[in-house]
Formats: sequence, structure tokens, C-alpha cells
Amino acid sequence: MARKFLISRIALAVAMTGGMAAAVAPTMAVAKEKAAAKATFSKEYAAVAAPVDKAIADAKANAAVQAASQKAQAAKTDAEKAAARAEVDAAMGGVLAQLQAAEAQATQPFDKLKQGEMTRNVGVLMNDTAMQHKGLVLMLDSGQTSPESLGQVQYLAGVTAYQSGQYDVAARYLQQAFDGGYRDQQNMIQPLLADSYKRSNNPQAALAMVQKELEAAKANGTKPSETSIRSALQASYDAKQLAPSAEYAAMLAQYYPSPDSWNISTSIVRQLASLQNAENLDLMRLMFATGAMKTKGDYFEYLQNVDPRAFPGEAVKVIDQGLSKGLLTQAEVGQDRTNSAGRVAADKASLPAAERDAMKPAATAASVIGSADVFLSYEQYPQAEALYKVALGKSGVDANKANLRLGMAQAMQGKAADAQATLAKVTGTRAPVAKLWAAYAATKGTPAS
Repeated sequence: MARKFLISRIALAVAMTGGMAAAVAPTMAVAKEKAAAKATFSKEYAAVAAPVDKAIADAKANAAVQAASQKAQAAKTDAEKAAARAEVDAAMGGVLAQLQAAEAQATQPFDKLKQGEMTRNVGVLMNDTAMQHKGLVLMLDSGQTSPESLGQVQYLAGVTAYQSGQYDVAARYLQQAFDGGYRDQQNMIQPLLADSYKRSNNPQAALAMVQKELEAAKANGTKPSETSIRSALQASYDAKQLAPSAEYAAMLAQYYPSPDSWNISTSIVRQLASLQNAENLDLMRLMFATGAMKTKGDYFEYLQNVDPRAFPGEAVKVIDQGLSKGLLTQAEVGQDRTNSAGRVAADKASLPAAERDAMKPAATAASVIGSADVFLSYEQYPQAEALYKVALGKSGVDANKANLRLGMAQAMQGKAADAQATLAKVTGTRAPVAKLWAAYAATKGTPAS
């Protein structure tokens, strides 16, 4: 489950390339603006840096440099990378030695800004992440990066550190960029920062970061970002914390409802809550209602929980959908379907008598809930709702079970406010399931097609 949240190599590549060209040009422009404001390079540095600056400026029009750079971008093995970088160096007239000589003379703040810029640009041409990171850090440490470029340079310093496996360093620079208000176009800064904290054994820092943002969104009456919710959910899931995981899972499904979101949210609660079959059944029902069932295992788990002898109509419904999606086969469930289908007619015929008996004053809470459960399984929600309310008025009632299923019946009728009020009363082991059903009710309780 966790892999749905982790940073993919493709996403990371997008984060890098999306900011590359944009980061170089503004930094160079800043240097020129500051130079115009009587900022100067030291004489010693200017003399040795000029050949490097010219080699970089000429690189775009230098076919040999471009060909070698493309090799460096495509290289897979360390040997291939080293060979390609050597070709870039040779095509640029031995730029690495010149760059090293310039670094030795970079003593003034603007020297260091320019040295960082050139180091980073050569690193881009050579596809050398460590060199890019070194250049970006030089730019930041110079103290001369413009306010307009600062967040982007901090972000890229974090990304290059992340790529190099320096996750604590990555977290430091990404946090600086985030706190300064920088947001990249690909919306990668939050998941990168959260994963950096996770990989540097500090998941609580990631959780605190997104909690702050989620609280701000709530206070402002705005919709929290999906990235923030997913980051918080990932951090709480990694820490195996059920209560916050259920909270963020509900938020994800409520604010960004889709079969995929519901699959993630319900699956996380399934894994962390360790529910008994009777409790897990209501979670499987939510998966079914939201279109979140994706695997053969989902269908078998639902069938195991539902007990076809008690709820044959519901079992047939689940089997038929699994067969129609090609996730179940006749060989696996054909006999079970035949047995369940054979009970449906008599089971449905008994419903009126069961309802009459449940409404009698002498009926026990358990027997009333049992009758309500059968109506719920046949999607006869108004009748189920009425009986659960009767059960809640009797002594010895399992209030958590009755309130959860009453809320479910109300949600499936689109009674969002009633359902949320009912589900808020559920405590104990059923509470995480009730929280997800409340999120479903907030989407107006419309079943997925």
C-alpha cells in the first residue's frame, strides 16, 4: 500500500527537469542586475572564471558538447556516465580543471554566486547530480541569491540532495523552500519533503508540516490540498497510527472522491484496524458502494465476511460483480452462487414477518438488529433505518453496531446530515469504519455506478 505514495523516479525526473532551465536563467539575470548595482567580482576570480563562463555560453551551439551531454543523460552504468562526462569535459576544453581553478579564487560573495551558477550548469550538461547540488549550495551560501530566485534554488538543492540519497540534507533545503512559500509547478515539494523526512527517520516532522497546512485550510474554509492529505496519510500510515490514519483517509475520500481514493483509504484502515469479520463487513460494503474493489482478494474477503447463509442476496450481488469484472471465475464461486441464490426467494419472503416481529414490544435488541441487518443486506434502507432506531431504544443494545449501520442506511439514502450525526456516536473498534462512512455521507451518499 505504501508504494502508492512514494516518490517515483519518473516524478522525480519531472521535478528536476521542470525547474532546470528556469533556474539557470534567473540566476544569471540576478548576477547581472547586481553587477549593474556596482557589485563586482574580484580581479583574480574574473580572470580564471571567464573561460569557464564562455565555454558554458558556447555549449548550446557546440555540437560535440550537445552530443556528449545527450550520452550523459542516457547513460545507465557508472562506467557509461564517467565516459560521457569525460567527453563533455573534453568538448568544453577541459572545463573541469578550469572550474576547479576558478573555485580556488572565488573569495568574494559575487564570486561564489557566479561559481555556484557555473558549477551547477556544468553539472546539468554532465548529468552529474552531485555537481549540481554543489553549485546550488554555493549559490545559497554566497548570500547573494535574489529573493525572487531563492525558493527555487533551495528547492533544487533539496531535490539534488534527495537524488544523491542525502535525505536529511534534502529535508533541510526543501523545508526552507516550503517555509518561504515556494511551490513548484509539478506540486512535488510536499511529497518530496515528506519522503525525505521519512527516509531520514523523522516521519513526525512530515506529519507536523502537513497538519499545519490542513489546519490552516480548515480555518480559512478552503479545500485542503490532495498532496497535503496524502502526505499526512502516508506519514501516519508509516507510523502505524490508526486514529490519524483513519482521519486522513476519510479526508482524502471526502474531498477527492474516486474509486482509487476509496481503495487507498479503506485498504489502509483494513490493514491497521485488524477488524473482526463482522466489523470488517461494513468496510467491505463501503468498498463495494464506492467502486473501490480492485482485486480477487477484495471479493473473497467480502464473501468471507458476509456469510452467504445469513445474507444470501448480498453474497449473490458480490459474486455477480466479481464475475462480471473477470476477477472471479465460475470454477471458484459457481457452486457458492448456486447455493446462495437458492436461499434468496425464501429469505426475501420472510422479511415482512421479521419486520412485524421486530416491532413487537417484547422483541430483544439483538433480534431487532438481526432483522435490520437483513433489510440492509437487501438494500432496503428505509426499513433498515427504522429498525435500527427501534433497537437503539432497547436495553442491552450494541449501540456502536446499531449506530454504525443506522448511519450506513441513512448515507445510502442520501441523508448526509443525519448519517454524519449518527456515525459520530460510534466509538471503539468500529469508529474508524464509521469515520469513513461519514466521509461517504458527506459526498451526499450517492452510490458509485
